[in-house]
Amino acid sequence: MRDLYDWFGLNVALFHLINGAHAPWWDCCMVTVSWLGNYEFFPFYVASLLLLAQIAPRWVPRRNVLVFAVGFAPTWAAVATLKPFFGLPRPALALGRNAVVLIGSPPLHDSFPSGHAAFVALLAASIAVRVARPLKWGLWLFAVAVCVSRISVGAHFPADVVGGAAVGLGGAGLASLLVRAVSART
Repeated sequence: MRDLYDWFGLNVALFHLINGAHAPWWDCCMVTVSWLGNYEFFPFYVASLLLLAQIAPRWVPRRNVLVFAVGFAPTWAAVATLKPFFGLPRPALALGRNAVVLIGSPPLHDSFPSGHAAFVALLAASIAVRVARPLKWGLWLFAVAVCVSRISVGAHFPADVVGGAAVGLGGAGLASLLVRAVSART
């Protein structure tokens, strides 16, 4: 299991590559993007997307917003279950504080999977279906930026964000199936 998580050394090497790139403007961007990708903003995102769906339904279909809203609970349940199950240390604990550039004060435990990555993958996978190309690209670029930011600020290893993104994609897929099944019955 440990070799699978470590990607035979690539996980730590990629972490150092991304976490080692710093400049004041870059750090500010990474902190901001990381903050915007916080699952605690779920109500704000749902409200904003519902408003956008009302104003411009061709840009954001209501069904996509419903998939995002329905997908949040199973996605977050999976993240909350997997974090303590694996109990993997975050980079500062695993590698030592001197080997990691920490921006902010992330916790030291329960690194896998990344909740931020799960949230933004759920957001992108739910909303980017059958929407205008600029919105689709913007959502996926935002998701990638949040994932990179979690590594850059020293909160997660690359494997954590890949695992989180997989959970978010799974949550979006499950929610899409549920919404489709309920829609077919009504």
